[in-house]
Amino acid sequence: MSGSPAKKPVDRNARLAWTMVAVAGGMLGLAYAAVPLYQAFCKATGFAGTPLIAQSDDHPVIARTVEVRFDSNTDPNLPWRFEPVQREVKVHLGEQKLVFFRATNVSQRPIVGTATYNVTPESSAQWFNKLQCFCFTEQVLKPGQSVDMPVLFFVDPDMDKDRRYDNIRTITLSYTFYESKTERAKTLLGGLPAKDTGKGG
Repeated sequence: MSGSPAKKPVDRNARLAWTMVAVAGGMLGLAYAAVPLYQAFCKATGFAGTPLIAQSDDHPVIARTVEVRFDSNTDPNLPWRFEPVQREVKVHLGEQKLVFFRATNVSQRPIVGTATYNVTPESSAQWFNKLQCFCFTEQVLKPGQSVDMPVLFFVDPDMDKDRRYDNIRTITLSYTFYESKTERAKTLLGGLPAKDTGKGG
C-alpha cells in the first residue's frame, strides 16, 4: 500500500523564501509610505512640533500675549544665507502677524530650495497657525539674488482656555532650508533664461 508522495523539502524552502521576499517587499513599501503619511498627520494635528496650516482666519483677538522668536538654519550643502528680518515679535493670541525671512543665494548657479519647519515647545504647535508661508512651495533663487519671504501666522486664542498652557510665554518658529532636487525643481530651473543659469554667453 503506497501513500501520497511526500512533498520535497526544496518545495517548502522555496515557498518560505518567496513568502519572506513578499513580506520584506511589503515592509519596504510601508516604510516609504510612512514618511508622507507621518508628515500629513503632523500637519493635521500639530504633532512633533509641526505647526498647523490654518483653514480660516476668523478668530477673536484677546489680551494675552506671547513672544514668538524666529530661528533659521541651512543645510551645509546649500550655499544660501538665510535669516529672519526680525528676531522676535510680541503678539496677542488671535492677532495675525506678518514677518519676513531673507534668503540670499551666494553661489554662481541658480538653486531651488525647500524649507522644513517646526515649533517649540512642541506642545504649542497645535495652537500655532500659518495662513501664508514660503515653506508651502519651493523657492528658486538666481546667483546672487536675495528675497524677503513672508510668513503670516496667528496663535489660536483657544490656547488661553486650557490651563495646561498657562506657562507658555515664548514660542520659537524654526526653519531649515535644503536644496531641492525634485522633478518640479528641475522644471523651475529649466525655465530660467540662459543668463540666469550661468550657461549664457
